[in-house]
Amino acid sequence: MGNALDFLVEGVLIQLHKFNGNPIGLQLPLQVELKVAYTEPGARGDTSGNVTKLGRMETGLEIKVPLYIQEGESVRVYTETREFAGRA
Repeated sequence: MGNALDFLVEGVLIQLHKFNGNPIGLQLPLQVELKVAYTEPGARGDTSGNVTKLGRMETGLEIKVPLYIQEGESVRVYTETREFAGRA
């Protein structure tokens, strides 16, 4: 399971691979929807370029999110790269 735990929330469809009835691996979707549990407020006037801040998701995963993302919002995250994919 390893890193997959950062993306497992209720309602996410995963594919479980078995061999002789024993689980040997799982496949996550390309993107999952996670709720932002914590993020610092964006600094005013800091809007030049592609500015990001650290956001902690409900599963404990920490990723860089754009300044406009606030606590409580749902965002999409790429499971392979662990990067912000957009608002949900």
